[in-house]
Amino acid sequence: MSEEYEYDDEAEEYYAIRPNKTQLKKDMAVLFALSEEMSELPTGQLKLLELPEIINKAVVEASGMPHKAARKRLLKFITGQLHKMDIEPILEKLSRIKNKSAHAVREHHAVERWRDRLISDGNDALTALLDEQPQADRQLLRQLLRNAQKEAEAGKPPKSSRLLYRQLKELFQVEGDLDDDSGFESEQEIE
Repeated sequence: MSEEYEYDDEAEEYYAIRPNKTQLKKDMAVLFALSEEMSELPTGQLKLLELPEIINKAVVEASGMPHKAARKRLLKFITGQLHKMDIEPILEKLSRIKNKSAHAVREHHAVERWRDRLISDGNDALTALLDEQPQADRQLLRQLLRNAQKEAEAGKPPKSSRLLYRQLKELFQVEGDLDDDSGFESEQEIE
């Protein structure tokens, strides 16, 4: 009788584990949100994602559609295509695009604050700027500042104020480029 109850290794059965339905829905919702986000990107930024041709074509088409049922169906198609592939590289590139955009906005606001401070405070603010940015063209900045202040007092269109903004933006971009280059050199030295 003991032979009857012996454990048979070969008779062991395996059952397929069904995926968690709730988790699948959450994953698809994340992919759907990603497809919506990609459809709102400008064409230039979309090219940076280096999507497969079929997905890229669908995203471009969805970006031009009104927010109605056909667009939702197309976004579901994109979601299904994304579900079949590894999306980590896409998420990484999208994150870089967002960070770059956020950095550009911060830079824009900083330049605007400097321009407004220069126009309102005059030479005191210019001295502070020149202390911070010794490579700046002093004479050009003084001239643009004088002209911007005269325009503001006379109520004229802010032509010199715009020129002052452009000059400050170039000045801060040069500083940012120098910081980027020095960081790049230090990374190479480490390797």
